[in-house]
This record gives sequence, structure tokens and C-alpha cells, in this order.
Amino acid sequence: MSEQKPLNPWDYKPWWCQPWSIVLTSVILISGSWFLFKIIWLTIFVSIPVLIWMGFFVFIWPKLMIRSGILESYQKENF
Repeated sequence: MSEQKPLNPWDYKPWWCQPWSIVLTSVILISGSWFLFKIIWLTIFVSIPVLIWMGFFVFIWPKLMIRSGILESYQKENF
């Protein structure tokens, strides 16, 4: 029997939508806000939606994709 690899949702996303690029973009946006303005409340204001966005796409979205079964159906159609 052939052993199937566990499905990885990141295999179906382009390079600019990988975990490393999402985290790097978040770090650049938050640190850029601080270095540009040096106003803590503005940096916090920028960081809250950025961290929510990053948290969703790095931690929650992959689990939702695996649980939904979309990847299995996509894999069957394309292989």
C-alpha cells in the first residue's frame, strides 16, 4: 500500500502567501510604523489588525482547510 503524505494547505498557495511571507510582512508593517512615526499608540493601532490578519492566516486558516475536506477533493481532481 502506498502511504499518503498528510495534506499541507501551504502546498496550494503561491510563494507570496506562505507563512514566512505573512510573518515577514507583519513584522515589516509593525516595525515600519514604529520607525517611521515613533508614536506608540499609532504602532499599536497598526499592529492590532495586522496581528489578527497574521494569526488567522498562519494558525486558523490551515486548520480550517484541513478540516473542511477541500484539499482532499482538490487532490483527487488533480492527480
